[in-house]
Amino acid sequence: MAVTNETGEAGGNVADDRVAYPPLSNEQIEALRAYGTEQVIHAGEVLYGVGDAAPDLILVDSGAIDIVASGPPEVRIARHTAGRFLGELSLLNEQVAFFSARVAVGGRIHRIPPANLRRLMTEDDELSAIILAAFQARRALVKSIASRTVEIVGNRSSAASLALRTYAQRLDIPHTWFEVDSVAGLAMMAEASILEEDLPVVLLPGSRIVRATPGQLSERLGLAYRKRDRSVDLAVVGAGPAGLAAAVYGASEGLSTVLLDAVSPGGQAAASARIENYLGFPNGLSGTELTNFATVQAMKFGAHLYAPCRIDSVDVSRPLPRVLIADGTEIEAGAVIVATGAKYRGLDLLNWNAFEGAGIYYGATVLEAASCEERPVVVVGGANSAGQAALFLASRGCDVSLIIRGADIGAGMSAYLADRLVADHRVRVLTSTDVTALHGTAGLQAITHTNSLTGASERHDCHALFCFIGATPATAWNTGLDLDKDGFIYTDTNVDARRFAASRRSQGRKPLPFESSVAGVFAAGDVRHGSMKRVAAAVGEGASAVSSVHRALASRL
Repeated sequence: MAVTNETGEAGGNVADDRVAYPPLSNEQIEALRAYGTEQVIHAGEVLYGVGDAAPDLILVDSGAIDIVASGPPEVRIARHTAGRFLGELSLLNEQVAFFSARVAVGGRIHRIPPANLRRLMTEDDELSAIILAAFQARRALVKSIASRTVEIVGNRSSAASLALRTYAQRLDIPHTWFEVDSVAGLAMMAEASILEEDLPVVLLPGSRIVRATPGQLSERLGLAYRKRDRSVDLAVVGAGPAGLAAAVYGASEGLSTVLLDAVSPGGQAAASARIENYLGFPNGLSGTELTNFATVQAMKFGAHLYAPCRIDSVDVSRPLPRVLIADGTEIEAGAVIVATGAKYRGLDLLNWNAFEGAGIYYGATVLEAASCEERPVVVVGGANSAGQAALFLASRGCDVSLIIRGADIGAGMSAYLADRLVADHRVRVLTSTDVTALHGTAGLQAITHTNSLTGASERHDCHALFCFIGATPATAWNTGLDLDKDGFIYTDTNVDARRFAASRRSQGRKPLPFESSVAGVFAAGDVRHGSMKRVAAAVGEGASAVSSVHRALASRL
């Protein structure tokens, strides 16, 4: 448990403390006050408690406020005095509070509501940088101290438990995981009277969720779709790299922006253990890191992110497109950017669906790797995502069999990856090979693979299979956009220009870059016909689509 120093902060590196609790100049304090409303506070008053709706940013003018982690025992995390501000990343995404704020010494404060905080972020670069850095540093502290606020009990080999953990990780939600058959997990089940059929269970202050889903957790934490966003300038559907980039550029350029994802931010990129050829990161970065950075960036500029938030359809029959959400609500948007991406395909094998999440995975992150460290695994696929997964799993001590249907490892993979795989003694590369059978009872235990040239088959132990064999576009919701034969969305030069110009909403113009067959609806990233299926390309497309959105909106004026 954290120990506080004499000034009240959780003890740590002095430089880190100055980032988390920055001293503000008199000019900066005055600038911050301009965004808030003054209020008198009294000793003993609780400004907000654990589980309360996301509070305002609070600037202390006089007096003292303690930030307290619930016990037992109760721990004081920080004491904020004159010139200091309260808050962390939950103020941007409007999560519920993980700590309590209690007045220690009466005085005065300025309350800065979320709308004004977002305005500050766009209007004052200097203050914005200081506050955002403090929020991020404090979130690291929150994750280490408030992780017991959200406790998840489940089975590592359960698809439902994995979905819940993945959601919590991608949303950067402070939480503690209890594996059901661990000593701590068994003790937790006994203490909380949890039954096997209840799993996965989420324990929150004063409540629990049995057979929990990401959607139920998002509701409790205040992350579910809020019906206030009924009319916006830009609705972005899908929060992979393309969608996140569109949200960042749309919000930063003054468009009221909502970002909706059926699962959680990051898309397929979030499942990548390491992206090494992304511009500006010579040592690479994980998909989770990229997702977290981009999500914070989008929220900084005022985009509202909702996940999981499943879309039923995009109604293009009205003067403005409408996004229809599964709960029956509608969002009217000046423009829509579809960035729903594509989903990895599975193999047509007996028991494939039964083993999904229980030995078969479509991403290789630390969560999936934890269940198979130092054990034999199989990676199926011949593109970069498969190569990155194989190297990551090998680095975790796994003996990896990389199975590629084609005859040449270099045909669909970057040269640097192919060279590393061939050189890694923990990776066995099998070309011209298919997985032909799965074996196991409760979970995957072995596979059979067959060489397509010789017909020779071999069975060997396999604790997990990671599948990266191509993808199908996520366009099942589509009701009016022109698609190619594989289901990808036609845009700009691939759209029938004469039919587009003749449509009611086009006002006789040609399709703009990234615009679909319906005026005002755009597509970016993997869901678009002709996309490159690379993270950097998806980011570029999302940003570029926003430029076309501005042109489309201007043409209606």
